[in-house]
Amino acid sequence: MAEGVEILCVGTELLLGDILNGNARWIAQELAALGLPHYRQTVVGDNTSRLIAAVQEAADRSRFLVTTGGLGPTPDDLTTEALAEAFDTPLVERPELWEEIERRLSAGGRSVAASNRRQALLPVGADVLPNPVGSAPGMIWSPRPGFTILTFPGVPSEMKAMWQATAAPWFQDNGGSRGAFRSRVLRFTGVGESTLAEQVADLIDSPNPTVAPYAALGDVTLRVTARADNAEAAVALLDPMEQELRRRTGQQCYGVDGDSLAGVVLELLRSAGETVAVAESCTGGGLGAALTAVPGASDVFGGGVIAYSNRIKASILGVPVAALEAHGAVSDPVVIAMAEAVRERFVCDWGIAISGVAGPDGGSPEKPVGLVHLAVAGPDGTEAAAQRFGDRRGRAAIQQLSVIRALDRLRLRLLART
Repeated sequence: MAEGVEILCVGTELLLGDILNGNARWIAQELAALGLPHYRQTVVGDNTSRLIAAVQEAADRSRFLVTTGGLGPTPDDLTTEALAEAFDTPLVERPELWEEIERRLSAGGRSVAASNRRQALLPVGADVLPNPVGSAPGMIWSPRPGFTILTFPGVPSEMKAMWQATAAPWFQDNGGSRGAFRSRVLRFTGVGESTLAEQVADLIDSPNPTVAPYAALGDVTLRVTARADNAEAAVALLDPMEQELRRRTGQQCYGVDGDSLAGVVLELLRSAGETVAVAESCTGGGLGAALTAVPGASDVFGGGVIAYSNRIKASILGVPVAALEAHGAVSDPVVIAMAEAVRERFVCDWGIAISGVAGPDGGSPEKPVGLVHLAVAGPDGTEAAAQRFGDRRGRAAIQQLSVIRALDRLRLRLLART
């Protein structure tokens, strides 16, 4: 008997890598939260025959198929037509859909292209899955017993709104979920995935809640997932596991779920009633960008200087020319001077400075590509350190890692006082 949910994402741009397939990830997380088993994801380009084949294969092994993409008005939007053809079902125009599409698209006096009328076509027997924020409706359709298709546009904001308004409640009533699943993501920095896994090895073997490590550049996460009869019981299982993970890992864990390292640092500063400014060389504004990406940063972040050349380091920040000549821009004495100067000149409690060799050129045997010096100046003094990221990661990765390490050094300084 067919069971589980499959996800089918439609679009040649996904196959070519022009667009990151964030829709599949988001839907998978929503299915897990609903307690629905999810076994397979497929990506198909804008090709009718391959789309039909993928749908027919899914119908033989799955109970539900969730599709995204291909619901627009252009010739390469093939999903609805291919689904109808896959099950030899005619398409019919829904007058009420066309009226709604016309009303939305003509708002503000815009003309409505005749091609948009395609979006009002659905297979005979399909129910409309309303789109509260866009013009492309989806559908909920059972073309054969025991198999149901739910279609969504590829635009993430539209897909998410349709899911939350209609699809999630529909699955709760019709999906046959196996209890409730809840997940929590603990975020770590300054520790490698293998080292972290060793610290919690026995917990990774836990059957419920499960603990799974994932690694990204400069960041490691542990996803804790619990299964129970209802959401409240699942959350109750998560809490003691989180407490044990935090006990074992200490300050390596900087946040949970959607927390960012920059956001955590800003909140620590806010709680202390303190401010920060930055002086950057090799990161070219990346540190300031990370901080200002957090809403409300303006009450904590004073500003920054991108002092890329030695002339700017000396003239704007007042870094001693003698220090630049004796030690070079990538050195502890220079980043210390930068951090202390930006703290003083921006009248902030803390100053962070970064200078390094991001590559791919500019390295030397003494100062190779990937060497970065960081300094944090604060009320209790200034500390500096060198980081060696190596030359294989590439320029963008070295810059990103430099930002992460600088933020984490300030985080740890702030925590040391509590």
